[in-house]
Amino acid sequence: MRATLMYGAGDVRIETVPDPVLQQPTDAVVRVVRACVCGSDLHPYHSMRGSTQGNPMGHELIGVVEETGSAVTNVKKGDFVIAPFAFSDNTCVFCREGFQTSCVHGGWYGSRETGGLQAELARIPLADGSLVVVPDVDPATADEGLLNSLLTLSDVYLTGYHAAHMAQVRPGQIVTVIGDGAVGLSAVLAAKQLGAERIILMGRHAARTDLGREFGATDVVAERGAEGIGKVMDLTGGEGSHAVLEAVGHMPAYEQAYGVVRPGGIISRVGVPQYEDAPVGFGSLFGKNARLAGGPAPVRAYQEAAITQVLAGEIDPGRVFDATLPLEDVAEAYRLMDSRESLKVALRP
Repeated sequence: MRATLMYGAGDVRIETVPDPVLQQPTDAVVRVVRACVCGSDLHPYHSMRGSTQGNPMGHELIGVVEETGSAVTNVKKGDFVIAPFAFSDNTCVFCREGFQTSCVHGGWYGSRETGGLQAELARIPLADGSLVVVPDVDPATADEGLLNSLLTLSDVYLTGYHAAHMAQVRPGQIVTVIGDGAVGLSAVLAAKQLGAERIILMGRHAARTDLGREFGATDVVAERGAEGIGKVMDLTGGEGSHAVLEAVGHMPAYEQAYGVVRPGGIISRVGVPQYEDAPVGFGSLFGKNARLAGGPAPVRAYQEAAITQVLAGEIDPGRVFDATLPLEDVAEAYRLMDSRESLKVALRP
């Protein structure tokens, strides 16, 4: 089969590799219908050390089950499924508490052991817990918009939803979203779904913030740093935001977050943090009684409800995709996203 490998910063290749096979009775093999490039894939694209062995890439897919292990009972050959970006058994103590990304038996795609999902075929460990069937949809005849929206439920939309959920967004609140990437725009849509009265989107790319307005943003702040903080504070009458959804992962975004959160508010981070040390003292969180939440989104916890919403036409999160390329052109997909020429790129094997 053909699969995506990264050999170092900026060095993404499509290569022929062995087809995945069942390794455990709990595995499934899925034929990929759509995969995509994630903003978090750009972190190694910028910084990965060169290697003679490529690292498998990708953690988002929708596909059709080709084969199942003897212990798999929830899915069968021919099912159209969504794979969450982390695999889990969906039965351990943390899964039952709604944090499948902390599953005691689970893990992540993108290693040589598990492989990546930017490929023609993928092995899905713990298939009963890690695959969710999409009912009454034939991917061969479904329109591109529907496929895109279902693909967002593998990661990007439900990561934005997780940001809003962990920030306890409620009707009537003021929410600030930091970042106009696909996750930030998804967070705008999710905050709107949860009833936020005012949604301030901090971003500076007009095509993206225009979509953010269509998703529910009431205000856009293009300024960054102290100037951006001041603008948000002006918009909120000096009070700040009840919830701040940080979808970038870099320190300046975190600094903006604690600068605009109001006393008693919540900062919810879903941008993968590119730092370990961060201010939490009197001048940042403590003095405001502000809380810090967020983390890797347990999208498995939200998928069934979101599938229902997508199929009912209540939400259309797939609009974050503005390009679809053949899997063969994956290097171009990375380039387009890295250069910000594209918001999010789907891959068609």
